[in-house]
Amino acid sequence: MLHDLRKIDWIKWKQASESERTQAVKELQDMLTAWEDVEENREGSHAFYSIMGHKADFILMILRPTIQEVSDIELRFNKSKFAEFTIPSYSYVSVVELSKYMAKEGENPEDNPGVRARLKPRLPKWEHICFYPMDKRREGNDNWYMLPMDERRQLMYEHSFTGRKYAGKVKQIITGSMGLDDWEWSVTLFAKDMLQIKKLIYEMRFDVVSARYGEFGSFYVGNLLTIDDIPDYFAV
Repeated sequence: MLHDLRKIDWIKWKQASESERTQAVKELQDMLTAWEDVEENREGSHAFYSIMGHKADFILMILRPTIQEVSDIELRFNKSKFAEFTIPSYSYVSVVELSKYMAKEGENPEDNPGVRARLKPRLPKWEHICFYPMDKRREGNDNWYMLPMDERRQLMYEHSFTGRKYAGKVKQIITGSMGLDDWEWSVTLFAKDMLQIKKLIYEMRFDVVSARYGEFGSFYVGNLLTIDDIPDYFAV
């Protein structure tokens, strides 16, 4: 999975001719339309959201079965007319994986429909998004990786109860990135009400696994951009 966050060079965008802007917007819409077809065929998923604040203007999420497919999409996007008006601000590379703490010995994950849905998710097109990277702390007595496996499993099991209270309100996608990026995991939350994301994260702060062992990076929050929203969003 790729989280691609960029800013728009609004000065360059405003200086471009109307025909250039129209071409750029159409290319973006055409790419999103093609990705929707991929999603319908269950061969991948994507998400496109505006980002609030000064850290980025939009986030593009691309999910595909292989890292090569993700790389190819990134390259095609970079070669597009629309990309000429963007400035990379942050990116994150990771993979969807099954948590070892929830796996049952001797069980084939592919035989479990719920597990299959987590391993091959379809990113929801809900109104709001929150993305952030995170690590498990490795300092002194607060070293997650020195805990026995059974203790880590119990802490994660308790942590999962907080998330379950928000079923139907917040959709969570967790991806692993050890050896792929600067943090160990990424968390992407989708919600129809942004306050539900805030409440969930606040409650989780009191879980031992977060309060004692969690380290968090920057948070990026924003709003859904549909294909039909794009012309108005980029109109100047």
